[in-house]
Amino acid sequence: MKTIPLLSIVAAACLLAACGGDDSVDSPVVVDSPPARGALIQNPPARTAFFSAGDFAARLNASASGRSLLAIAGTPKCGVDVQYIRYGTVGGANESTDATGALMTPSGGPDCTGSRPVVLYAHGTTTAKSYNLANLVDENGAAYSEAVLIAAMYAAQGFIVVAPNYAGYDTSKLAYHPYLNADQSSKDMMDALSAARKALPGLIQPVQDNGKLFITGYSQGGHVAMATHKAMQAAGQSVTASAPMSGPYALAAFGDAVYYGNVNLGSTLFTPLLINSYQKAYGNIYSQLTDIYEPAYATGIDTLLPTNTPLSTLLAPGGKLPQTALFSRTPPTAPAGSPPSLQPTLNAISPPTTPPELAPLFALGFGTSNLITNSSRLNYLLDALAHPDGAVPALTNALPAASPANPMRVAAKKNDLRSWTPTRPVLLCAGSGDPTVFYNVNTQLMQGFWTSPSPAAPAASLLTVLNVDSAPTSASDPYAAAKAGFAQAKAGTAQAAVAAGASDGGASAVVQAYHGGLVPPFCNAAARGFFQQVTAAGL
Repeated sequence: MKTIPLLSIVAAACLLAACGGDDSVDSPVVVDSPPARGALIQNPPARTAFFSAGDFAARLNASASGRSLLAIAGTPKCGVDVQYIRYGTVGGANESTDATGALMTPSGGPDCTGSRPVVLYAHGTTTAKSYNLANLVDENGAAYSEAVLIAAMYAAQGFIVVAPNYAGYDTSKLAYHPYLNADQSSKDMMDALSAARKALPGLIQPVQDNGKLFITGYSQGGHVAMATHKAMQAAGQSVTASAPMSGPYALAAFGDAVYYGNVNLGSTLFTPLLINSYQKAYGNIYSQLTDIYEPAYATGIDTLLPTNTPLSTLLAPGGKLPQTALFSRTPPTAPAGSPPSLQPTLNAISPPTTPPELAPLFALGFGTSNLITNSSRLNYLLDALAHPDGAVPALTNALPAASPANPMRVAAKKNDLRSWTPTRPVLLCAGSGDPTVFYNVNTQLMQGFWTSPSPAAPAASLLTVLNVDSAPTSASDPYAAAKAGFAQAKAGTAQAAVAAGASDGGASAVVQAYHGGLVPPFCNAAARGFFQQVTAAGL
């Protein structure tokens, strides 16, 4: 990849994860008082869709994207029944609230009825306030990619699927979303699961939970899935296996990498969500918004996301957020009395020019109409230099900083998942070329943490790591098909871009599609295979 032109607004936004829908399900139910955690607010829940296996296959075959998904997920062997659940949960400060989600159940043949395993699925980042996984199609009949993906990959293959929309989305009364808050998100997931289990006996076509629980999720949902496995294990609750995918698990290391100049695509959307989440949870991230944000963007940014304003409007020139410029292209000024080496260091990372193959990507994160002030970035970097993470900027002990002082770094450490060791099988799936959630400071770092000597060594035999953007390891590689399929999809994306006039060999098109489009179906297919393998092995 030699150059990366400025990404289009919509393409840049869709890198966030599997971009989803904007509609919610109308219901007469009104919640006047906060429900108890895990309470099912409406029982039986509203049924939003039902497809026989043949109908679902026909719908997928009706579009090119559907046919591609069908080729990866396989022909549906079950019908899919979709219910809209409402449940009680908590917000980032442990305040009582409500949330909604999807309960997808299989129906039809002998592998679709009776006692079935549960997949607890966590969705990726979206800015759409009305996001609702219980809607598989919008009013125009267009498919919502993530909802259809999990329906095809899991429910249509015999799994019960519980997929929360999260507090702060859809009709939830919480006025913000607790983004990447490990404690809250794990509670949200467990509360959705509790509510869904209450709903199962009263469905139009009842199915039973057979006691096997698989946890998975993509992007933000990868972090949520891992946090949920950690929390359920700590609470002594049964987890059969988990498969977090492309998640920001080592959140403190990832944050440091970004502030050191390795700016990821989508950062101008992720950052306000994260800052607002931690301000709501901990109350000390800023005293006033201009402590962190440039004045041009500060007003109202604390209530901006999630929103029903289209991304094209948010990120348009003169809009509420810059498209890609997180930081200023003018380096921060080292404070008086700093070591002579500090200013050259700041200059060299504003933006970084190494490694050369990633420099064009990182450069997109710098500009003149930037989101984060230089003073805020400098305060963060001074703390990172004084209290370095064990993985960034150099790998030492791979652990979070022992005693960070910057409020954002303290908050990131609280939500960093380098703090536990699984006792049940785990698959980590991602792509090593991901420009949005970096592989080396998340998936690869967790792999090293869990396979290093004490205290994480017991996890080594339980851990499988899949880089879909790699060659098969041997003729017997169980993930050879996923790797080959990913390579083919990546090549096809590049070829299509060239055919449409791209002059860079399709490299930019691959970068734009990588995280949100290319990786999710192959990692989900691998996750399903992993769950089936764990079941077959009797683990």
